[in-house]
Amino acid sequence: MMELEDQILLIASAGGCRQLERLGEVVRRARATGEAWLKEVLEAGLVEEEPFLRGIADAMEMPWWDEDFGPDEVELLRKPFPAELASRFELLPVGLEGGELALATWDPFDVTRPSVVSRLVDRPVAWRMSTRTRIQEGLREIYGVGADTLDEIIRKRDPRVEEAVLIEETTSLDKVSEEEASVLKFVNHILRGALEQRATDIHLEPMEDRFRIRFRVDGALTEISAPANIKTIQASVVSRLKIMARLDIAEKRLPQDGRMNLRLGGKKIDVRVATIPSVEGETVSLRLLGQESFSLAKLGLNSSLQRVVDDLLAMPNGIILITGPTGSGKSTSLYCFLSAINTVDRRIVTIEDPVENKLAGVVQIAVKPDIDLTFAKGLRSILRGDPDVVMVGEMRDAETAEIAIRAALTGHLVFSTLHTNDAISGITRLVDMGIEPFLVSSAVRAFLAQRLVRRLCMECRKPRELDAEDRRKLGWPPEAMEVIYRAEGCPRCRQTGYHGRIALFEIVRVTPALEELINHSAHRSALLAQAVAEGFVRMREDGWGKVRQGLTTIEEVLSVTPAS
Repeated sequence: MMELEDQILLIASAGGCRQLERLGEVVRRARATGEAWLKEVLEAGLVEEEPFLRGIADAMEMPWWDEDFGPDEVELLRKPFPAELASRFELLPVGLEGGELALATWDPFDVTRPSVVSRLVDRPVAWRMSTRTRIQEGLREIYGVGADTLDEIIRKRDPRVEEAVLIEETTSLDKVSEEEASVLKFVNHILRGALEQRATDIHLEPMEDRFRIRFRVDGALTEISAPANIKTIQASVVSRLKIMARLDIAEKRLPQDGRMNLRLGGKKIDVRVATIPSVEGETVSLRLLGQESFSLAKLGLNSSLQRVVDDLLAMPNGIILITGPTGSGKSTSLYCFLSAINTVDRRIVTIEDPVENKLAGVVQIAVKPDIDLTFAKGLRSILRGDPDVVMVGEMRDAETAEIAIRAALTGHLVFSTLHTNDAISGITRLVDMGIEPFLVSSAVRAFLAQRLVRRLCMECRKPRELDAEDRRKLGWPPEAMEVIYRAEGCPRCRQTGYHGRIALFEIVRVTPALEELINHSAHRSALLAQAVAEGFVRMREDGWGKVRQGLTTIEEVLSVTPAS
């Protein structure tokens, strides 16, 4: 009979492993010392996880498991197997039939797992095999984020333990410290889970009968599975987050804002924290801001829009305004623009609320209303500091807009944002704020509007048949043979069909003809007609171009772009 070591090498060779010699050394060393070798092999990337583990399962005649859980199964499987045990040994309950519990493992060579299970589980166990990745995903599905930590906290609150704690003060203090450490560990699980799922926001919301946790991924909110007894530590979790964000834990009646800096998985994360009092308790919202790199290529501009942006960034003065609602990616675009012109011979100063990402070589100032440091006051100070380029986070009032216009007219290049539905509306918004039309036309160089849409997952997107209505929306002739795609769903995109986001743009340049119309306070429809006559392409048309490229779907474009 073939030795186990030879079988493993044969399986790895069949799976295309190119590091057989190193793999053999790891296996031989581990077998000699009694150490677990499979974890080392997987973490070192010596083999492809699924083909290699499937080969081992076949060799050991172990059934393979890789299925999705139904909603009823999750509740059923959670009960017979404790969360802490499942998480510590990475064992996943995958079936319960006829009193027998099916458990999936990724390491069938570890004798500790069956030994522990046999002592703690009072029913027959049938073993299955799966990948470590799928088991970790399944643990989050069944038990929720941080369920093992929550079990620790609940055990420490056992009445019998509490009674013993009262006997000695030192024991009581130790117990408090341990519980706080467990809550911190639970919070770290939530943060780490959010990063793994590429979430930009975390919302912790107390409700009457539960404590809901939601992640915003690719712009869409999704509720994550959480342990059923999480409601019991609601106050502790909120207090821990407030301590981490340097907020007043005693103040529960007023909203508070703070931030914290974390390093998770080797990545530096800046987290903005906001608390809001509600009738069920304090809600906590966390915005996760990674230290990203910014470049124009990141924006995904088509060739014609890229040329326009290049021309605008080369201008020595004037205002470039980005418009759109909250969450449309305006700040990212501004950072990309600033990064593109950030050279040693330019002094760039920004005033933001808040500073979301730090740019090397750029002087960044945060608005502080509590000490009366507003956009307008900060901008006045900036202009006395000899800047070449100025970025104002948002034009919220006429005073800020007037100072920015004065800066543009005196030789500065100014970037800022406005909250409008499209680019043309930026013109009328400034006039409505009280800015004289002739100042708008002479100072502003362009209005850029944008929206974010979800990007199709390239691993599971499927071709879509076009019907007459699709062709009409896209402006294609009936005989067009172009192919577009629809969202399908796979493990990589969490069954959503989308992975990441891309931006849709439209840019209106203030040409001499538009200047004339602005000076005469022309209606929005007249401004739009002139822009279209000069080649203006609407945001929806940019979206159709990305649909044609297979980057997004018709539904995504329709959901974010104005119809007219």
